[in-house]
Amino acid sequence: MEKKKTLKEVAFNKSILYVASECRPFCSTGGLADVMSSLPKALKKDYKDSDIRVVLPLYQKTNIDRNKLTYIGSIYVKLAWRSEYCGVFTYKMDDIVYYFIDNEKYFKREGYYGYPDDAERFAFFSRSILEILPLIDFFPDIIHVNDWQSAMLPVYLKTYSWNNPKYYNIKTVLTIHNILYQGRYGREILGDVLGISDKDRGLMLQHNDVNFIKAGMLCSDRVITVSDSYSKEIQTVEGGAGLDDVARNIAYKLTGIVNGTDDVVDNPMFDQFIWHNFDVNSLENKKKNKEELQKYFGLEVNPDAPILSIVSRLVKAKGLDMVKDTLEKIITTTNAQFVAVGEGEREYEDYFKYLSNKYPSKVRVSLGFSTDIGKKIYAGSDIYLMPSISEPCGISQMIASKYGAVPVVREVGGLKDTIKDFGCPEGGNGYTFGNVSSKDFEYSVRRAIADYQDKEGWAKKVDTIMKVDFSWRRSMNNYVKVYKEI
Repeated sequence: MEKKKTLKEVAFNKSILYVASECRPFCSTGGLADVMSSLPKALKKDYKDSDIRVVLPLYQKTNIDRNKLTYIGSIYVKLAWRSEYCGVFTYKMDDIVYYFIDNEKYFKREGYYGYPDDAERFAFFSRSILEILPLIDFFPDIIHVNDWQSAMLPVYLKTYSWNNPKYYNIKTVLTIHNILYQGRYGREILGDVLGISDKDRGLMLQHNDVNFIKAGMLCSDRVITVSDSYSKEIQTVEGGAGLDDVARNIAYKLTGIVNGTDDVVDNPMFDQFIWHNFDVNSLENKKKNKEELQKYFGLEVNPDAPILSIVSRLVKAKGLDMVKDTLEKIITTTNAQFVAVGEGEREYEDYFKYLSNKYPSKVRVSLGFSTDIGKKIYAGSDIYLMPSISEPCGISQMIASKYGAVPVVREVGGLKDTIKDFGCPEGGNGYTFGNVSSKDFEYSVRRAIADYQDKEGWAKKVDTIMKVDFSWRRSMNNYVKVYKEI
């Protein structure tokens, strides 16, 4: 007997092509890869009649067995005066079709970004996706691009005279994951590199520079930021990174939608990196993870000592100056311990080295990026610190909550949208403070440490935060609403 379709499955049956410069597990440097891994799968799971596909560059470092890729064909893509080879491969995983754009000149390199010709590389990537649609026989209802690396796609769709009428009905959505990264280059690349005519230069220029994100914002049918608060912050001089005027001008098509977490990958019940799997009904195993974490880092094994933690890039935007101002005072005047994993600016790496050497039984830091150690820290720590100066969405506060580490966050961007203070009349799920203030941050951390001493009350707080739904289910209806509106 045929399974009866749910209302959700009937309600949305469009075709969507997601475009990004990275996607886990193929290529990853951070949050964009996490979103591209989980959002398409979540949409396909809830709306089975939709046709969801993803396209990525085929980097030298792409994590995939090349023998498992299926070659579709090749074309030559015109970019200004150039005609560049473009091979297309495909791969299917988790009911999602993935396409990989092959060009060794642009993508056979040790890294993903940071090259002098990045503007040309990703302009080619954006243009090639539109050019391959006849080859792959897929003209989607919506093309959803992400960040500056694919922001030129809506520009080429709007400014080039496509001779195939199937292009005319394609709608575009641009997600800005962090407006600080804009794809800014000298205006001399307009014609020679990008192939943008003089009549369209107004789309591209901002403060006399070529600006990929600005052009994408103007040419996309809708623009999404990764939290509602961030969509408002980028319209301010303080938060817009020089694009606040553009953000205000396109506010009518601007929407903020919070990212979600992966139900399987970011779940302590299934996590293969932690010592003991657990959920909200088996918190004795969380205590065992704490003991193992203390042993792993060589800390004093003490169940009564709350473990403070950070899993982060070690950069100024993460509020680490506030941590520097307060952490030594906190660990020398309380029984709290501190663990962290991350890498970044030398100033902060040196600071954590200093504390680790001075207080080896109370402070330990692993420098470098490690998913393994990060998950162990989430599972074994009690209080998670995230005093960010800027945070478009943030995922660490959500993962920490799912692993029973109570977050202390600053009320900014996605942190403000996902974590409410326990002192709120309607109840909360963490500790929050508003100002970029070391004094306010220290007060919030000390509140958490003091509350930790009340074992019964703390257990209720852990129960509360672990039951918050941070999955894509919360956001999916908002995405579908945007897709339907366009």
